[in-house]
Amino acid sequence: MNRQAQAVVLLLLGGAVLRASLTDLHLRYVKEGLQPFLVAAGLLLVTAAAMTLWYELRPVAEGDPVDHDEGHDDHGHGHHGARVGWLLILPVLGLLLVAPPALGSYAAGQAGTVLSDRATSDYPPLPEGDPVRITVLDYASRALFEQGRSIGDRRVQLTGFVVTGPDGQPILARMILSCCAADGRPVKLGLTGDVPAGLADDSWVEVTGRYTDRIGRDPVNDAEVPYLEVESWRQVPTPKQQYE
Repeated sequence: MNRQAQAVVLLLLGGAVLRASLTDLHLRYVKEGLQPFLVAAGLLLVTAAAMTLWYELRPVAEGDPVDHDEGHDDHGHGHHGARVGWLLILPVLGLLLVAPPALGSYAAGQAGTVLSDRATSDYPPLPEGDPVRITVLDYASRALFEQGRSIGDRRVQLTGFVVTGPDGQPILARMILSCCAADGRPVKLGLTGDVPAGLADDSWVEVTGRYTDRIGRDPVNDAEVPYLEVESWRQVPTPKQQYE
């Protein structure tokens, strides 16, 4: 693969990174706060590719050095290397043409809940409102590590996706990221009361309920899974930001 071809691959890669970072697509790969770094990386790749193409395609002035060895075939290894090099374009085309889904019920079912890795701490009072909107992670942490003291009898409202539990009952889950989708782990909540019914895995629901001291066990890693006493629920569209 000569330098012009390398520059084209680099240009496509930079364009794919920019496309992902300037749309909601990047939210399926990394945390929202990393978007500026993705944009900068994409611009750097595109700039490097453009400069390389300009240098390679510019008219050769008299006296300029000429690389006579470029594309030289060393016993056939040059052509073999070029063919292998073009394989680099496959993941780039995949990024340009295919929008992979965010981590969902399958990933949640294969990994244990992350709450077993968190330390006990004090939590501030819940914000005003009835019901008060909080994240799945916030509710699970308060319910498990301080036995719901900061929740009390307040009604809470959470949004997550449905995962079928080992007993066939639905679980409310949300994936959290430390950095990117590669380190995504689920936070799981058991549901009791008016449990969502008739929904397929990966359906997104908004549930309203109250704290309950019921605790279950995650069969994947035997971690404790707190429960929510559901008073009402409704199915909702998949949110733009699917990770917490």
